[in-house]
Amino acid sequence: MSYAEIFLIGIGLAMDAFAVSVTNGMCRRGKTGLTALSCGICFGIFQGIMPTLGYFAGSAFARYIERFDHIIALILLGYIGGKMICDSFKDGDHSATGGNLKLSDLIMQGIATSIDALAVGVSFATLIGGGKMALSALMIAATTFVIAFIGVFVGKRFGGVLWSKAELAGGVILVAIGLKIFIEHTFFS
Repeated sequence: MSYAEIFLIGIGLAMDAFAVSVTNGMCRRGKTGLTALSCGICFGIFQGIMPTLGYFAGSAFARYIERFDHIIALILLGYIGGKMICDSFKDGDHSATGGNLKLSDLIMQGIATSIDALAVGVSFATLIGGGKMALSALMIAATTFVIAFIGVFVGKRFGGVLWSKAELAGGVILVAIGLKIFIEHTFFS
């Protein structure tokens, strides 16, 4: 798996954080810079930690699942991406995750937006080595930081119009990468 693919996975994973950051930007008046920095740091940290935890959990079982790693990656990324695509078409009040931005709320948002990254980390266990995992986690965290930071300003400026488009784009990216991994391992290795 190349660093370009990992970067794209980072973008896909960051779309939930972007959507929540947009909501926080819409609902939070004043202190936009502080809100953006808080969202970027919190979401970035969780998006870096979760795939690392998933990687170590998956590594414990790697020798048992190496023959099926491409199928596992397809299933996990396909499920996560498919869920994001479906969620992008659901109507609902997305503002519920924004508003009063207490530290406890921000941490809960960080956990909720990074659960998908845990599953991605499990698939990384059979696809990349430990040294590459550390850099991958940093890339995902930095990508999420930037995207979440920008999301707050986008939310303040443009409101709720972009919510479903961010979820849709993230889902499509994750499904596409899952298919690519499956095709490469099935037909070209």
